[in-house]
Amino acid sequence: MRDEPALLRQWTLLKTLATRRFGLSVLAMAKEMGVNQKTIRRDLDTFRALGFPLSATVGEFGRKTWRMEPSASQPPLSFTFDEAMALYLGRRLLDPLAGTVFWEAAQRAFRKVRASLGESALEYLDKFACMFHHTSFGAHDYSKKSEVLDLLQVAIEDSKAVHILYQSERATEPAYRDVYPYILVYHLVRSSLYLIALDPQDDKIKNYKVDRIEAVDVSQFPFHCPSDFDAKTYLAAAFGVYVQDGDPVRVKVRFAPAVARYVLESKWHPSQKLTSQRDGSLVADFELSSIEELKSWVLSFGSKAVVLEPEGLREEITNELRALLAAYGSSMSSLATFGNEAPIRRSIT
Repeated sequence: MRDEPALLRQWTLLKTLATRRFGLSVLAMAKEMGVNQKTIRRDLDTFRALGFPLSATVGEFGRKTWRMEPSASQPPLSFTFDEAMALYLGRRLLDPLAGTVFWEAAQRAFRKVRASLGESALEYLDKFACMFHHTSFGAHDYSKKSEVLDLLQVAIEDSKAVHILYQSERATEPAYRDVYPYILVYHLVRSSLYLIALDPQDDKIKNYKVDRIEAVDVSQFPFHCPSDFDAKTYLAAAFGVYVQDGDPVRVKVRFAPAVARYVLESKWHPSQKLTSQRDGSLVADFELSSIEELKSWVLSFGSKAVVLEPEGLREEITNELRALLAAYGSSMSSLATFGNEAPIRRSIT
């Protein structure tokens, strides 16, 4: 982008002016930005023309300093000016929740941000949107779940039991269930919302994928959420959102050199221990309560990831690979049969 360097410099300058309590002189700004004073003066003229709340103070010996401060005509903000701009630029990250109560609340907040920044400033900030993009692969549309999410949020806030119509993954038909809703969790990797709730019949905390909740009825029956329940603690040993009772299982996986760097670049789980090997491969250790999600993750690496332990997981993946090989073999056989079929001859009458 042709004007990207100027935009990045001006963004840095705006942030600097918003965080310096006593302001900065043009000379000081020029030194910090690594440009001449003439460039800084042009930037300041641009900011003022766009309506940014700049103020200049003349001190001793005529020394003028500049800073960013809220205007009396603007609604008060509980965050700094550059924080407001960052929030506005990050609004697209909430696109997966479009149409939900969370999205609506965010839109109200963004309208306040818009009112504080002004249209001219917003047009200027929209140029930065071209620098950031997030993909929507596997994204979920929760716009049709707005009422479901609204009722769940009310039930969680009021500690009321709910009657949900839920279509589980293995069931052929949805069924009604009575649960005590604790909290809603957003799984970033899956781009999915889950309800963590207590099933009073089994006396067990379970996860319910919001996509599969077809209806919600909030009862008048109150329940008590344990004061020591914490979603972060509850999910600490999960490789995602699935939790199983019992002691954590130690899992060890060897990754081939071709994917070792990729694995090293991310934080996959709080318990992870990544050890680089002399041959360029990588051994990853985890302590997990459930291995179901990790199994899918390991399989996604194909032959470049091999489970070293536990033996039970090695057997599960081996069986999965055999089934996969059989599926490919049968499909190729079907294709071959289809391709060798004699053409059907029809007489024209």
